[in-house]
Formats: sequence, structure tokens, C-alpha cells
Amino acid sequence: MTGEMTAQPTRPAAGSETTLPEPADAPVLSAPADPTTAGRPGLRARLGNPPPGPLWLGFGASVLLLVGGTGGGGTLIHDPILTNSALGFWRYGHGRELATALMYLGVVLMAWAWVKLGREVLARRVGGRAVLSTAVLWMLPMLVSPPLFTRDPYSYLAQGALPLFGFDPYAVGPEAMPGVFTDNVHYFWQDTPAPYGPLFILVAKAWAWVTIQLGSNMIVGIIGTRLIMCIGLALLIWTMPELTRRLGGRPSVALWVVIANPVMVIHLVGGAHNDLLLVGLLSVGCLAALNRRHVLAVALVTLAMATKASAGVALPFIVLIWVGHLEGPWFRRLVRAGSAGVAVFLAVFTACSLAAQVGLGWLPALSAPSMIVNWLSIPTGIAQLLHTALAGVVTSSPQPYINVLRVIGGIVMVAIIAWNWWKAREGGPDAVRRAGIALLAVALLSPATLPWYLSWGLAILAMVPWSARGLQWLVFGSLFLMVAYYPSGETALYNWPFLIVCALLAALAARSLLRPDPLGLSRTARRKPVPARAA
Repeated sequence: MTGEMTAQPTRPAAGSETTLPEPADAPVLSAPADPTTAGRPGLRARLGNPPPGPLWLGFGASVLLLVGGTGGGGTLIHDPILTNSALGFWRYGHGRELATALMYLGVVLMAWAWVKLGREVLARRVGGRAVLSTAVLWMLPMLVSPPLFTRDPYSYLAQGALPLFGFDPYAVGPEAMPGVFTDNVHYFWQDTPAPYGPLFILVAKAWAWVTIQLGSNMIVGIIGTRLIMCIGLALLIWTMPELTRRLGGRPSVALWVVIANPVMVIHLVGGAHNDLLLVGLLSVGCLAALNRRHVLAVALVTLAMATKASAGVALPFIVLIWVGHLEGPWFRRLVRAGSAGVAVFLAVFTACSLAAQVGLGWLPALSAPSMIVNWLSIPTGIAQLLHTALAGVVTSSPQPYINVLRVIGGIVMVAIIAWNWWKAREGGPDAVRRAGIALLAVALLSPATLPWYLSWGLAILAMVPWSARGLQWLVFGSLFLMVAYYPSGETALYNWPFLIVCALLAALAARSLLRPDPLGLSRTARRKPVPARAA
């Protein structure tokens, strides 16, 4: 995934695929000029001449997800449009099953469109602007859909409404406030205090107030929540050209990896997750640090942490970039930059807390995600595997295994963060790259892992050099994460036949990134060669 994965050029063996030469990449966020549009660029040319096949295939997939999502997604308990109408069948019984099937068809078509777009990127037939315009078109139907594969946005609105009705969101869960906000929150989180930082509580509180003024219209509330989260997406896109150049990657590849990724389009945008705000603030902070705007950089990453605590892992790496821009002995520079960074952090975080009118009650609430038990978290997965393997020898609850392995996972996570921090002590772009590795380690080794958590590190690591083989692993992992939850937001991680089929399809998609005929079904099909290195 990272720079270490870059393949070394080798002489192809007999009968193997040849590789394309490495021509210069298209300009940042642009595509090769089309002589037919010289002097009179049309809309297609201004959008970078996106490939029509992936463009419209992905858009059609998004429309299917939108239509299917109104019946099979994270729908409202009392839908003001569909309930008690001729279309109400879409939310119940066979109608809901049909809507769910439509959503899975949309997922498959989106995956196909993403792989087809990836082939164009690897062959250098499209530039960054074409990838971006394609991804944006895919996202448009998502902006007005119900929450897809999750019910988290309802929790956001309820947690924002709690302080408006005199409740401390860090002390009580949504169930303390019966009403339309609470009705739609997933039962698992009804009595759980908010595990988010003061900035996010402030944002959620402000939008919940607007929603109440609009008659507590939950459809408007969800769409508005999603648009607010997309501010983070816009920030990430804005930083990508220069940050990718600094980290040594290729803009078209980076945009394909993270922006056009179905996890981004369907889970993060369609699911309206607040992780979008985190990655946006984090990316702008990293760029500010590399541009020697260190106070601003620490402030921005602190805001990301005030959204979700996991972003705080990047702060020590931002300080190292500051250290690298100072003069004098390393330890003295570390003390200077560290002291200033702590002062900025305290000022910004205190200001967020005062503005949101909350205290530090969110720190105990950070344990809330640990109530999630699934094997996407590496320590939890190993614990469950051990419990199953020893079930015939030792009769016990899986919880002791989970507790012990989570402690071990925490130790390994801290060691990975510390080791990468020390290796990045010279600062510069390497500190940003290693911050991405640290964030990925946090996502995978924390007590709980959800598919969209991996965006924390991937948003940064997308901008480093990638090998074609590394991109194949990315395709497999991304598409498998897409189906880790059912469209309604319930977990699918223990439906083993379903997961096996999905894993086989994801592996087929990964193979097809480099081989248009992955099963070798057509003897006459001409396989398109791809470069051994993507960037």
C-alpha cells in the first residue's frame, strides 16, 4: 500500500505480460489535450474527457443505490413520503427484498465501473481531472439518498439535539430524549453517550437546531448532515494535487484510490460518516505543515481530533515536521516545537469545548466503540479464532480471549506508532506518510474496526507511490469492506457463505484490474498490458 510496495522493474518471463513504458503523467488534475476541442473546449473537455464507459456505468449504479436505498437502506421509521402511500410496499416484505437486491446490483456495477476506471488510470489514458469528474458524478445521487449501509447519521442528529433539550451528550444516550430524533437511532446506540469530540458536537448541535426549525424534517436533516460531512471531502480533494506531489505519488492514481473508491462513494458519502470531516481537516493540516505554516497545521489537526479522537495520532508527526524546519540540536528543536504545539493544541481544543459548551466527558465515552465486537479488528478477530479453535478443549466465554488480545493489540499499536514516529524524526514528507501508517494501524488494531475507519490512513497513503500489485490488493480489500455490512446497517460479518462468495468476487475484480479477461474465457481476447508501477 505504501511506498515500500512499489514493484521493481523486472524482465518479463516467457509468456508473461509485458509492461508499458512509463510516459510522463498528465498534468495535475488534467487530461491530455484533445485537438478537436482546441480553442472551443466543451463541457467534456473541461471535465478532463472522462471515459464514458466507467462514467455512466458508475452513475447508473449510484441511481440504483438511491432507488434501492429508499426501501432497503437505513430508512426512517416513519417516512413522510413512502409511509401510507402507494409506494409504501417498497419498505416492507417482498418490496424491501427487491430494494435490497437493487442495492447489491448497484454495488456490483459500481465495483465494475471503478475497476474499468482503474485500467484507464494504469494505462495513463486519463488524468486526474477525468478521475475526479467521474467520481463526482457517481456521488451526486448519493447526496439525496437515505443513509446507506449504516444508521449513524441519525445518531449524529440525536447527539446534536440532546444539548438543545438540556441533556449532556457525554452523559446520556439518545434514549433520554424520546421523539423523532431518537426513534431512528439504531438500538445498539440508544443508551450510549456520544464518543465524538467537541467540534463535532458543536456542528451536530447547530444542524439539529436548523432541523428543528424546519419542523424536525428528518429527510432534510440527513441530507444536510451529509452535505456538512462533504466539506471534509472537498478539503481532501483540494489538498490532493500538491500533497500527492510532495509524497511522490501520481494525482490520477491517488484520486482513483481514495475519491473514486466505492468505500468513499457508498460508505462515506452515502453513509454520511463524520470520518469525512476528519480526513479533510487532517489533509489540510499535513499540507500546511509541509508549507511551514506550523501553528495552522497543529490547529487544523487539533480540529480533526476534536471531531474524532483518532486523528490525534497524527499530532506528534506534525510536530516532527516543525522540528525539521528549525535549526539547532535535534532534542532542543523537539522541545521548542513540542512546547509550541502543546500550547496551540490546548488553545484550540479549549475554544472548541467552550463553544460547544461541553467538558471532557467525551474521554470516558471513547470506550463506546469497544462494545462493537467484530473480526475486522485484528485483535478481536484473533481472539474469536482462538476461542473457536479451543472450544472443544476449554469451555469458556469468548470475552476473556477478547480482553487479552485487545490489550496485546494495544501494545502492538503503540509500538508501531512509536517506531514510525522515531523513523520520521527528520520530518518532511516522510513524517506525513508515516502518520498515515500510524492511523491505519489504529484503525486495524483498535478494539473495534468499521469499514470506513480505514479511510483515516488511506486518505494519506493514497498519495504515495503505488505498485500495480498493491492496487490489486486495494481493490480486493475495498470491495470486501463494501459488503461487511448489510444495506440496512446491520453487520454481515458472520454470514460466512455470503462472505465467501463476496471474497471470491472481490478477488476476481482485483485480478481483472490487470487482466480484462481474468478467467481466460476468451482465447481471442487481447489482454491489455499494464505498467508494473502505478506511480
